[in-house]
Amino acid sequence: MKHRFLSKRYWNNNSTAMGDSSGLLKKFDDVINFSLGDPDVTTDRKIITAAFDDAIKGHTHYTDFYGDQELREEICRFYETEYNYEVAIDSCMITTSGCHAMWLALEAILDDGDEVIIHEPCFTPYQQQIKLARGIPVPLKTYENEGFQINSSRLKKLITNRTKAMIINTPNNPTGTCFNRKTLEEIVKIAKAYDLIIIADDIYTLFSYSEPFIPITTIEDVKERTITIGSFSKDYAMTGWRIGYMVAPEFIIKTVKDINENNVFTAPSISQRAALHALRNRQDIQKPILDEYKKRIMYAYERINKIENMSVMYPQGSIYIFVNIKKTGLSSEEVAEAILEEAHVLVLPGNAFGECGEGYIRIAMTLGIDKQEEAFNRIENMRIFKKEK
Repeated sequence: MKHRFLSKRYWNNNSTAMGDSSGLLKKFDDVINFSLGDPDVTTDRKIITAAFDDAIKGHTHYTDFYGDQELREEICRFYETEYNYEVAIDSCMITTSGCHAMWLALEAILDDGDEVIIHEPCFTPYQQQIKLARGIPVPLKTYENEGFQINSSRLKKLITNRTKAMIINTPNNPTGTCFNRKTLEEIVKIAKAYDLIIIADDIYTLFSYSEPFIPITTIEDVKERTITIGSFSKDYAMTGWRIGYMVAPEFIIKTVKDINENNVFTAPSISQRAALHALRNRQDIQKPILDEYKKRIMYAYERINKIENMSVMYPQGSIYIFVNIKKTGLSSEEVAEAILEEAHVLVLPGNAFGECGEGYIRIAMTLGIDKQEEAFNRIENMRIFKKEK
């Protein structure tokens, strides 16, 4: 919107399909919402109770600028226990969500005009987050016939003398792809050859269905050029607590801490305590979450591949299904709009996740199988998903 009181950076509309989706929920009384990755699973009662008790005990003040000491120590223990990987406490900082950590990381490393490679389809905010830090996003296309894995030859062709970093997201939002070790090792090799920083957006680490998750920072000789972003939102069903963290070389963490002093100061103390109890109880808390999402995503996979003009790859990870709708002959936005208007089901068009997301829609597995069944029953009766007679 153009207005003399607004920064010219925001005169052009920066709204996204993801950001606009909440308004569409009001269009019909019976909308089934598969748009955002906000699970219907409530945060485990153990976490809520323990955080409440800590608040009563006085954990309602600012924490250390780097974050709650106990939580940072617990994150270091987590990496040691789960991945046999050492993280020094001075290389860990608590942030107000994973999105906040991403912006802080970009703000800390980018000079005006620096380029950041992002593999598309990708999480919608990446482009604008890079621009907010005065960088230039450079999309790297990935394709379904390659399993949405990164192609090293195409990656190398995008690197210029202004390329500073690349963002890696696996398990991936929106495609659900998990990068295999070969892909990760090739990324590391390229990053070292061209002196790039890797920003690992490790948001869906729990949801790696076929193979154990491999943090790219644990691959040999890449630690000093890797910024890892973690979050409690999806892995612990804690989206509303807005709590995340960053693991990076100490000099980057120190810079990020200084930047954050002028932003939100510290992450919410009560949310930090909740994250601490989530980590300590993860063996009990995470299994039911993982089991539920496995059931949901496999049900969706089977239903989708029985519907005409729809197909989807076998699920590898994340909490999303990225559905190929190219056989409809319609655009992603046209299909998403038709599904809302005719079936009263809200999904996101694939082009919201980058140019090569065109021809797809994203469905978030945030509702149970009963709701999925109702939604897919409605969808398969739509004209565009019927055989021509």
